[in-house]
Amino acid sequence: MDNFLFFAMASLAETCYEAKENRNIENSLPWGKDVDSKQQSLLRKLPGVDRVLELWDRAQPVKDVPRTVLVRSIRTTLDRLRIKVLADNELLDETMFAENRLLRLAVQSVNKSLEFKLRHVINATGVVVHTNLGRSLLSEGVARHVAEILCRYSNLEFDLEKGERGSRYSCVEEILCEISGVEAAMVVNNNAGAVFLSLETLAKAKEVIVSRGELVEIGGSFRIPDVMASSGAKLVEVGTTNRTHLSDYEGAIRDETALLLKVHTSNYSMVGFTAEVPLNDLVTLGAKYHLPVMKDLGSGNFVDFSKYGLMKEPTVQETVATGADVVTFSGDKMLGGPQAGIIVGRKDALERIKKNPINRALRIDKMTLAALEATLHLYRDESKAVSAIPTLRMLTLPLKVISNRANRLRSRLRKLGNDLLEAVVINASSRVGGGALPLQELPTKCVGVRVKGLSASRIERIVREADPPIIGRIENDLFVMDMRTVQDDEIAVIASIFKKEV
Repeated sequence: MDNFLFFAMASLAETCYEAKENRNIENSLPWGKDVDSKQQSLLRKLPGVDRVLELWDRAQPVKDVPRTVLVRSIRTTLDRLRIKVLADNELLDETMFAENRLLRLAVQSVNKSLEFKLRHVINATGVVVHTNLGRSLLSEGVARHVAEILCRYSNLEFDLEKGERGSRYSCVEEILCEISGVEAAMVVNNNAGAVFLSLETLAKAKEVIVSRGELVEIGGSFRIPDVMASSGAKLVEVGTTNRTHLSDYEGAIRDETALLLKVHTSNYSMVGFTAEVPLNDLVTLGAKYHLPVMKDLGSGNFVDFSKYGLMKEPTVQETVATGADVVTFSGDKMLGGPQAGIIVGRKDALERIKKNPINRALRIDKMTLAALEATLHLYRDESKAVSAIPTLRMLTLPLKVISNRANRLRSRLRKLGNDLLEAVVINASSRVGGGALPLQELPTKCVGVRVKGLSASRIERIVREADPPIIGRIENDLFVMDMRTVQDDEIAVIASIFKKEV
């Protein structure tokens, strides 16, 4: 009897909810106009959630749907129908509430609710390190190693040699020291965290001297001055926006000074009448006054990309060789690993940072550690790293390879037999992305598509809503797909999407 009463009350509550919703919509329109008689009539005939549930239980169009998901999906479906009635943007009648149509719409809503929100997309933008699309890709070998670690127990914080508790940094510290030539290393969740933790440890309530031209803003509107203020360090700006000299730093040093900070302007470039202090000169100045020097590389890299035709960026090894006490950089972006903030430098400084209680709030998990360690192993052989790490491979991809991809996709699209669809290969430029090498243009080949009767923006929306979504760009009334960032096995997928959706 109790169960009967419970379900009866639940059904009554649901019916009352729907009736209230209908009254609310009838009584108040966001568009600021009255509901006409036809709309009122349609709203009254709109079935409630309980009625659609009955239809669902009878037909069972999708099996094993959690009840909460089903109810929410049906409610979403009915809400959309209400909006359509109120919008009055097409001829409507009672057939829009037909049982088969209601079920079909409910199935679509259920399937949408059951989809994963984080999904594979095809990056056809030409931006290699695309922050909105997941930044760097892990190599297949690295992904396999991560999967193995996740599906089994691991020695995350266990010293197998001593048979006792160990440090989670041990699996990456040794190889980071080997590659970069430092005394000690550690890893946190991202580079902003690395900068924050280092400043909080080394300069809390003390002054940190920075050039005005290096007070950068990184993604998400986070700024170096804001990170510094949160750490408790006091910012001391020296020089001007475009020119800073060693004498500016030295003139600002006093008893309250705790650190000299240099920030690499990796996400913008300043040209013209400019001057900055080389890091090795700043290190010499720091030694003179017994002050530690910290370098924030931002998007760090272990490979000199100038050897592959790209602009010169300071490598981690070159930065460490100057004698900087602490160097911070990202584990993803141009490094091509997982999102992480890497801190390397002198052992005494790193030991202090490791012991900071805030470190626990910023520490990384076994997934990130497994991915980072496996990626770092590839850097022991630069040629292997460039060929195996997707980010490095895409950045150094020969134009001939990209051209072959473009021709293959164009050929597949033309063979679809759609007389309304036109596909052409065009010359364009790709970008590094992730705030790195902002002036670098990478010659590329794109496939541009136009469809008679469809605007480029309409094509863009159709393929963006496909499965998997294709994310491209619009240029000169063409939907453009940059083949530098399209993977080889995605060419056939793109062709099938255009065949099905366009």
